[in-house]
Amino acid sequence: MLRLASSASVALLFASTLCFAQSETPSAPTPQEAPSAPTPQEAPAAPAPQAAPAEPQFPPVSDANFDAASPSRTDVEAFLKTSWGYDHNRVWEVYSVQKTAAPGVSKVTVLVAEKQTPQQIANLIFFVTPDGKHLIAQEAVLDFGPHPYENNYRLLQQRADGPSRGASAKQFELVEFADFQCPHCKDAQAIAEKLVQDFPQAHFVFENFPLVNIHPTAYKAAVWGACVAQQGGSDAFFKYASSVFGAQNDLAGQGADQALRNAATAAGAAPDKIAACADSPAGKSAVDASMHLGQELNVNETPMLFIDGRTVPMMAVSYDQLKTIVEYQFSLDK
Repeated sequence: MLRLASSASVALLFASTLCFAQSETPSAPTPQEAPSAPTPQEAPAAPAPQAAPAEPQFPPVSDANFDAASPSRTDVEAFLKTSWGYDHNRVWEVYSVQKTAAPGVSKVTVLVAEKQTPQQIANLIFFVTPDGKHLIAQEAVLDFGPHPYENNYRLLQQRADGPSRGASAKQFELVEFADFQCPHCKDAQAIAEKLVQDFPQAHFVFENFPLVNIHPTAYKAAVWGACVAQQGGSDAFFKYASSVFGAQNDLAGQGADQALRNAATAAGAAPDKIAACADSPAGKSAVDASMHLGQELNVNETPMLFIDGRTVPMMAVSYDQLKTIVEYQFSLDK
């Protein structure tokens, strides 16, 4: 049986996409003799009907595979439906929920396949904690249950107060954690623009998450952005952000300060006032709060998008797939 291949993050296994290893390379088709042209008396043969895709042949499931008190098979199904229900190409079978040597910890095995390649079956294993609220997989701890993104969703509604655009209501919320020196974050801004346009009902929030260990100017750029937002509002911030991302290469050299001043000017702010704010506790506190929020949500890479609490690394999926996930999650949260 195939093993589940790793993806950008463990959360991505449940939030967005699944990758499968190839078991073998299909053999090349046997050369066919070119068909002769039909005679005037012959009509071309109708094309043969296409066979429907074969269903995956999962092994039989025995009741003996479910000896753990919790979670129930229904609980696991509800969790997977919430996590994967947007993907009509994916099929799965809850194969077992078993006791382990650790009291109350259950081992869950799920068989997964895609309709396009039904012969390739992946074996997904994770462990559920005794309280039934968390799962452990590949060294990550994630929320478990029929509403696994609800805690993040509520936390973001309460504390994601960075620059925003789109709808004022927070029923449907998209929150991006980004770093001004991150090249992928620069590329992701075009994706964010599409999301704002395609989902006018969404409240879109930008949260600063500078990766200070690898991007030495990212924190300063974030603080300047927070000060622009404080003095000019969200519209000014997004103009500032566009300018900073456009001059991203300058942030790594001696032109960093001038790039930030230029961005402040582009946002309609006075650079000297923004510089003074950036040196004050008020300027830094907003960025610190955003970073703390990201840490609580286990953000460990940028750009990271939360869709009503569902975590999706923005550059790990195509825009069409991302849009499908957003539509599905919003449909669950109506």
